[in-house]
Amino acid sequence: MKTVVAIRHLAFEDMGILDPLLRSRGYNVHYYDAGVNELWTIDLDKVDLLVVLGGPIGAFDDEQYPFLGEEMRLIEQRLESNRPILGVCLGAQLMARALGAKVGSMGHKEIGFGELQLTEAGLKSALSPLQDAPMVLHWHGDQFEIPASAQLLASSNRCPNQAFSVGHNALGLQFHLEADPKKLEQWLIGHTGELSAAGIDPRALREQNAKHGDRLKQVAEAVFAKWLDQLER
Repeated sequence: MKTVVAIRHLAFEDMGILDPLLRSRGYNVHYYDAGVNELWTIDLDKVDLLVVLGGPIGAFDDEQYPFLGEEMRLIEQRLESNRPILGVCLGAQLMARALGAKVGSMGHKEIGFGELQLTEAGLKSALSPLQDAPMVLHWHGDQFEIPASAQLLASSNRCPNQAFSVGHNALGLQFHLEADPKKLEQWLIGHTGELSAAGIDPRALREQNAKHGDRLKQVAEAVFAKWLDQLER
């Protein structure tokens, strides 16, 4: 069986809709919880796909969260080997850092369902089904610059760098395409402090999710399926 390892920073920010899609394609799925499980035990030679998920810490918070050093080592090794890796939000920021790009605060939060614009490269990439997405879920306050070796795939009005790729095997997404609309309530509970500090009413996010969630899930599944098809070719 093929193997996917996902590094998770919060229990509810898992692979979401990507998880059952991978299992249906014959992947054996393993989660490693950062700060709990020993990341150094991951043997990348036995991993067909590495997924680095989101979380509320900063990509350069090594002193406060020492496990980031080991996580960065894994990401750097993976990128150097040119084998499949997907980074989501914090995971994409860590990938950008590993590729020599800057990561830092936007000075504001981008939280909620919002539009996304694909670049010309994005329209030719696995993200192309997002042309038909009504909205995507944004949830971040930091942003990455596009690494010199990467292509910009998508932007939003509040954050110009939303996705990048390096070849066909490395994909970084600032937005949360993986989030399962049926589990949004876990996000609202887990991030209640952040929502309150940002002045965001969770009821508004519930309404947006009810309006856009089902259609976004269909489009997201199409994106992930297209990317996995490219990997398997």
